[in-house]
Amino acid sequence: MHATDTDPRARVVAADDRYAPFPVRATPGTWGLTRTVVSTPTGAVVVHHRAGPDPLLLLHGVAGSWSTWTPLLTAAGGVGGRGLVLVDLPGWGSSPAPDGPFGIDRVAGVLTAVCDAVGVGTVDVVGHSMGAFVGMHLAVVAPERVRSLALVSGTTVATSRAARHPLRALRSLPAFTLLRAGLTVTGAAALPVLRGLDRIGLLPLLAAPVFTHVRRLDRSVLDAFVDELRPERFTDAARAAAAYDVDRWRGITCPVTAIAGRDDVFARVSDLDALRSLIPRTRTVLLDDCGHFAHVERPDAVARVLGLV
Repeated sequence: MHATDTDPRARVVAADDRYAPFPVRATPGTWGLTRTVVSTPTGAVVVHHRAGPDPLLLLHGVAGSWSTWTPLLTAAGGVGGRGLVLVDLPGWGSSPAPDGPFGIDRVAGVLTAVCDAVGVGTVDVVGHSMGAFVGMHLAVVAPERVRSLALVSGTTVATSRAARHPLRALRSLPAFTLLRAGLTVTGAAALPVLRGLDRIGLLPLLAAPVFTHVRRLDRSVLDAFVDELRPERFTDAARAAAAYDVDRWRGITCPVTAIAGRDDVFARVSDLDALRSLIPRTRTVLLDDCGHFAHVERPDAVARVLGLV
């Protein structure tokens, strides 16, 4: 890996590491994690956690769960002896659907309850996709809990605008807009369709826009992508993003790092500039040859950028 300084807006990291070198592994014991079911204001939430100093709170995206972070954990050597808190957000992974509609304030309340339950005060937050959006809001409403914030392939400014203006977004963010429309129409029926496409070998074609090199992925990555997609929760999250005022992020005072893949079709490289305009001290990093799952596609680079190795 080497960095160039040709882009004044973002540090550009070249793709010298192996692409997607690690599988997704739902084996909590590998990292000394304990599974706990935490009671929160919206219902039960499943958490995998480990005690230790300088804890990391890892927040997955809309087609993910705690296990989606395991390629990054592998790249970072299990993140040393640091504490870890990996949450299956309400309605994702093993966590049941929330009591009532998905709301960004309610999710922030869930995270506060989770941290209290596992004995964690201040955390370094790392969020992927929707998890980055949630992490930003947590830093707004509970700044005393967030020591630093890292956005990995975050769906932020462009996604909020696309969710608010879907017709206009057919040009600006077509992949997100078409997926949202498709999942809104099909709902839970989308999952049997995905599994059917998988059985006849067509799933890589569907997943190709999300990953830069879908044919080079370990099979476990695609399995997790299908298993963790929640159509109803996706549309709920898009609705919440549409209603959100991103100007609230101007109040964030903790250090922020934003990592984006150059080939990401669910976010925009322009989001890095937009985030710097909202939070001027944001450190931005652009990964070459990388799509929407930077922590899976380029876990070594992400671990180095975040200082985890």
